[in-house]
Amino acid sequence: MTPLLELRHLVKDFPVRGRAAALRAVDGVSLALAKGATLGIVGESGSGKSTLARLVLRLLEPDAGTIHFDGDDLLALDNAGLRRRRRDMQMVFQDPYASLDSRMTIGAIISEPLAIHRIGSRADRERRVAELLELVGLDAPAVRRYPHEFSGGQRQRIGIARAIALEPKLLVLDEPVSALDVSIQSQVLNLLLDLKRRLGLSYIFISHDLSVVEHMSDEIAVMYLGRIVEYGRADRLFEAPRHPYTQALVSAILDPDPARKRTRVMLPADTTGSEIVPSGCRFHPRCRFAMEICRTASPASTTDSEGSRVECFLYEPQGRLDDHSSSPGSLFRHGPP
Repeated sequence: MTPLLELRHLVKDFPVRGRAAALRAVDGVSLALAKGATLGIVGESGSGKSTLARLVLRLLEPDAGTIHFDGDDLLALDNAGLRRRRRDMQMVFQDPYASLDSRMTIGAIISEPLAIHRIGSRADRERRVAELLELVGLDAPAVRRYPHEFSGGQRQRIGIARAIALEPKLLVLDEPVSALDVSIQSQVLNLLLDLKRRLGLSYIFISHDLSVVEHMSDEIAVMYLGRIVEYGRADRLFEAPRHPYTQALVSAILDPDPARKRTRVMLPADTTGSEIVPSGCRFHPRCRFAMEICRTASPASTTDSEGSRVECFLYEPQGRLDDHSSSPGSLFRHGPP
């Protein structure tokens, strides 16, 4: 089946004041998203998640690579063609207040995409806004009110209503619940799951909260300093993470089952920062399994029979540990307390 979205070897550099070399925020990323699926992208701040999201929508232009969406080469489209294509690709932003114009009523905010794309008459747009408000769980009188009159969760519902106004095929959700209270987060997440089912949407779901990503995603990509270091089905990745970085992230998730014990993996602080990418494997300064080869060479991406990928010398013949009892996977076997 042809994927809805396919990224190949995407690269994005940013100039850094005072440095000759640019910062490579996204470094050779390749991913695919099936129609009707959710791809979760996780990683620490500075890993390149939000930059990748903006590349997907061409809010930023990549320096190299290709982006194919629903059969179109997005990078080959002119401004008019891209504008038409953006009806099918919309974004929900992290801050539900900053993403809404405080001077516009909610009715004007939600109907703006319809007006920009010249869809329907004014009466048609008003009816569509009423439908969208009902769809996201807000009352019709909200059309006459302003963003500051709503709670954070309600504002995010308004942002979602605006994003689905044009009946898109893809929503890019960039930390959509991180600014909300925990009790409100679950309501918004359940709304997103319901909309996906009812409208046949596909999601790219970006978050640093792995428990949220696990709840939402079919497949997950783990980013570290601009690279996808592990990729696979969500259930498999959380049950048996392979990359040492993924293991550390998964080990920090609180497990509600007291009978299941998971060894916490503590990562040393990143003293170099995201502006300096180490030579060799970029994770080796923080990796408890780092070998000499990790300091001098970059690991290739290894794919298993189920399509999961990992970039780590532990999974290449020359890099496997001799003592398998101390291999990373043994840290995640569940057992009695």
